[in-house]
Amino acid sequence: MPDNPEKQTSDEVDQTQLDLAEKAGDAYREALDYMANEVAHTGDKQETGDYLVGFAQEEAEGMYVLKDEGQFEFVEPDDANCHLEVAVCDADDGRFVPGCTVIATLTGEDGERVGPTRLPLLWHPGLYHYGKNLDVPGDGTYDIDVRVEPPTFKRHDEQNGDRYGEPAEVTFENVDVETGQ
Repeated sequence: MPDNPEKQTSDEVDQTQLDLAEKAGDAYREALDYMANEVAHTGDKQETGDYLVGFAQEEAEGMYVLKDEGQFEFVEPDDANCHLEVAVCDADDGRFVPGCTVIATLTGEDGERVGPTRLPLLWHPGLYHYGKNLDVPGDGTYDIDVRVEPPTFKRHDEQNGDRYGEPAEVTFENVDVETGQ
């Protein structure tokens, strides 16, 4: 029997596959916790519907961009002073959910808003996530609203495949944002 009775075995998966998926999810959540609590300036996570949504905030950073086949260019953050990372996970097994459209809005104590802005998928050596460098007014306390639009990929499994079909919204309140590069 699976650890979570919500997820039953079917013609698509057996217990070994469920156990491996759970181990992969545990490792991803551990990497998310490490990023949010040890690497980034701040972070948190919330469960909503089929998702666990987490974020990490740190200084803006440069990234490699593929310009042509095998040709990369390192792009500096220019005027951006904040890097926002959002992880979207399966609430049940903790694995990363790709293919979502993630929209974030930061609202300062004075009501000034940054966004809404789409956060694209970013590869990171420690944690796949959605993210972007942003230009925020400065250090301070912000609410971070995150909207996750469901992915459009097809789903296996007649018993468990009806997941990630609804948008999800979470608000992380009173987040201490520290800007810089």
